[in-house]
Amino acid sequence: MTNEASKIAAAGKGSAGGRLFASDIDWWTVGIYVLMVFFGWLNIYAAVYNEEQAGMFDLTQRYGMQMLWIGISFFLAVSILLIDGKYWHMLAYPFYFLMLGVMLFVLLFGKEINGAQAWLVIGPVQIQPAEFMKFVTALALARYMSAYNFSLHSGKALYYIGLIIGIPVLLILAQNDTGSAMVFAAFFIMLYREGFGSALYVVALMLIFLFIVSFLLEPLPILFIVLLLCLAAQGVANRNWRDTARYLALVLLLGTAVFALCALCGAAIGFYYAMLAGVVLSVPWLVRYAVRRHLPNLWRFALLFAGAVLFTGVVDYAFDNVLQVHQQKRILDLLGIENDPHGWSYNVIQSKIAIGSGGLFGKGFLGGTQTRFSFVPEQSTDFIFCTVGEEWGFVGSLGVVALFFFLILRLMRMGERQKEPFGRVYCYSVAAIFFMHFAINIGMTVGLFPVVGIPLPFFSYGGSSLMAFTILLFVAVRLDASQYDESARKLL
Repeated sequence: MTNEASKIAAAGKGSAGGRLFASDIDWWTVGIYVLMVFFGWLNIYAAVYNEEQAGMFDLTQRYGMQMLWIGISFFLAVSILLIDGKYWHMLAYPFYFLMLGVMLFVLLFGKEINGAQAWLVIGPVQIQPAEFMKFVTALALARYMSAYNFSLHSGKALYYIGLIIGIPVLLILAQNDTGSAMVFAAFFIMLYREGFGSALYVVALMLIFLFIVSFLLEPLPILFIVLLLCLAAQGVANRNWRDTARYLALVLLLGTAVFALCALCGAAIGFYYAMLAGVVLSVPWLVRYAVRRHLPNLWRFALLFAGAVLFTGVVDYAFDNVLQVHQQKRILDLLGIENDPHGWSYNVIQSKIAIGSGGLFGKGFLGGTQTRFSFVPEQSTDFIFCTVGEEWGFVGSLGVVALFFFLILRLMRMGERQKEPFGRVYCYSVAAIFFMHFAINIGMTVGLFPVVGIPLPFFSYGGSSLMAFTILLFVAVRLDASQYDESARKLL
């Protein structure tokens, strides 16, 4: 008997009525969760350790409050496991619209903390609704994409998916919480799994590349890089590498002719401007070639080239007029254009010093000097990975990476063994959200990503994030267990 058949048989002994049995639960995932939560608490304890108030339940200290949040999160996890999985499908839309109302309320009446008006204050408790918005958005997407006759390739479906993702993003951006808004890009990973076209992802990567190089190069070199990329892409799509090489030779020949003619006439023109003239002069040949070879998709690459040129032109304007000063400085610092070790670069520099000083095995629990003397700001929240690197070393850091790796793999496995689209879409959404948080948070602590306010799941201090991540994970675990309930009922 296979493992799955054994689970179904075990569930069939008494699962009528939707009761959950221990054999239904993915205990590997639960074990990873518990290990991450308590290892995260140890690092929070180390990051804010106070010798005079060292009690782990001291609610005046962050490690005491985090222990309280852990207890509440464990209660939520058990409660979710006791709820029949079918109710999450029923409650997806009500929860989504309820949270949109809460987000709007916070935008109008919430408390501003660290420049973001994203907090709801209830007595001594501060709650960040954006963390829970990720959960209800995953539910709403799963509900919509599991509807009868749903097709991801229809314009109507893309419109509603865009609304489900876009409305929370706009509300979060209005709250000035860019980091939380960025995480919603994780849903595009789930959409790729569901069969969304790869062309959009190629365009997105190209725009990110253009955004970066626009700070490093002048506009004209960027223009020719874009041209080469578009030509290479159409060469792959149309399998016409020989004609692509001929077109490049034509552009080079026309550009050289323009450059030589201007030189003879005594007009000063740069090489790049001459090549640009060659591109313009080659347009008639390009049109004739596309018509004769019946290549309608060549127009798509032409539009892509025009869009990339337009995007490059507005980057400077957006950078100067849309991004805030601290966001500009962090991007310039990441690219190495500016360096302010006592200002905008301070956090990342101290973070890398802390992680690097840990060596192979670290300095030991409570032995980190960078941690103990508070050289790294926000070390118990966004920069908690610094404590891991300093006190547990490369081995401990690798262990944390491995835990996230296996957790995401378990979630993907849950998604693949779902018998209904609702569970698959939800599980992949959760896996993608965890991946985004993990990649961005660790990336910013080691200087590979701009500093943004994104917590490391189950490690960073905070009740809102811990409870939200717990709910995200255990709803996936419950949906995974529900498939054995349904299979068992069919056997009874």
